[in-house]
Amino acid sequence: MEAAVFILSLVDCCALIFLSVYFFIITLTIITLSDLECDYINARSCCSKLNKWVIPEMIAQALATVLMLVSMHWFVFLLNLPVASWDVYRYVKVPMGNMGVYDPTEIHNRGQLKSHMKEAMIKLGFHLLCFFIYLYR
Repeated sequence: MEAAVFILSLVDCCALIFLSVYFFIITLTIITLSDLECDYINARSCCSKLNKWVIPEMIAQALATVLMLVSMHWFVFLLNLPVASWDVYRYVKVPMGNMGVYDPTEIHNRGQLKSHMKEAMIKLGFHLLCFFIYLYR
């Protein structure tokens, strides 16, 4: 049972790393947000690209957290819980009328652009850490 949980968690973590790398390196978060910052891309297309991956990322992170809770691996569960909670909090706190977590009318306000970039880098590091923890276990 324990081996199956960690194999599932490893596959889930690989998917999260893929999403993080896809957000981080290919055309989404860093490059897309950098393009937005330099006015190479408009805010609406940038935010629509980013918003379509918010729910799959949230589901995958919640799945990894629940797997660790069910299998009673408390350290790894407590490691995953803040990230899963942050994803849910960020999704729930979207104001009415906004396009999603990334909103074209607010992305330039209050330094949101820089905070989204920093969050993408932190999540990539977290998913890499979890990948090696799952691989070791």
